Amino acid sequence: MKKMQDIGEKGELLAKEYLINKGYEIWFTNWRNKRAEIDIIAKDGKTAVFVEVKTRNNDSFGHPEDFVDTVKRRKMHEAAAAFIEWQDWPGELRFDIIAIGRDGKVVHFEDAFY
Repeated sequence: MKKMQDIGEKGELLAKEYLINKGYEIWFTNWRNKRAEIDIIAKDGKTAVFVEVKTRNNDSFGHPEDFVDTVKRRKMHEAAAAFIEWQDWPGELRFDIIAIGRDGKVVHFEDAFY
């Protein structure tokens, strides 16, 4: 379990660096609301971006982005709604996925789901 957690933490650091290099402002990492967590909450211009980071050290069972299922999306929506209410956010929002494969390559899926 510790090894998987380490892989996830390294992936989130890579994703955070990637977003910063793209000009995003990082607001929160690992933001929690009840049973849901959002890996990264960032600002891209006037848009709040809720990012799920998936890191895999092998692709035997599929690509990292394939593991963002409907349950995870629903939980992200719930957490994002709570965040928007808490911050009284008046702007737009978006859900992104950052997938990191075993080679460390970062693939960013902007507006990945609604």
